[in-house]
Amino acid sequence: MTDTASPASGTPISRSLFVYTLLYGGMTVIAGVLAFKQFAIGPLKVEAGILAFLLLVVMSSAISQIHGKAAADRLVLWGFLPLAFSIALIGFVLALPPSPDMPAENLLAFNTVHAQTPRIMAAGPVAYGVSLLLNVWIFDKLRGKGGGGGFWLMARGAIASAISQAIDTLIFITLAFYGEFPIGDLLIGQAIAKIVLSFVLVPFLIAGAVALAKRLDATPLRATA
Repeated sequence: MTDTASPASGTPISRSLFVYTLLYGGMTVIAGVLAFKQFAIGPLKVEAGILAFLLLVVMSSAISQIHGKAAADRLVLWGFLPLAFSIALIGFVLALPPSPDMPAENLLAFNTVHAQTPRIMAAGPVAYGVSLLLNVWIFDKLRGKGGGGGFWLMARGAIASAISQAIDTLIFITLAFYGEFPIGDLLIGQAIAKIVLSFVLVPFLIAGAVALAKRLDATPLRATA
């Protein structure tokens, strides 16, 4: 692989930061699309965007652990860019005249999903910005003066994720779905699901993401002019 960096400075670019930034941008976009579907886990009703959003928590926490809070905050803030572009592009595509050869049922299905998506994706940046920055802040504060690795890394990830995801649920579900259908059950189901997953799944994913980041960074990328 050809190494890449700033030609002027020659500063190495972290492979983990590069890879996770690419994945992070994709997850910010797909989370809003997946959120249109609600699925059931037993008695709990959950919007599917939770799956992508938890990966955002995992990646931002891993970047905070490896590269520091400032780098994680920048990752979260840059995540607004693909969100904005995707919302604009969806609006543009919806405004284009459909092909007369497109089956009516396909067009109806497309419009049914994507005409709602801009509202969901507009709610997303608010909930996203508040909850992800809060997650990074809590995760970093709990680190203390030590490295915060091992079991404490997983515990910090669980605590930060549970708190930030509860806040995210309240903001996102209210803004995205209020007036469309009763949101009480969805709020409860989403909050419980996110909190449970924050303690059961997220800690292991963060530990794995940190381990992968260290492995990726074993051979840093460098630029060639």
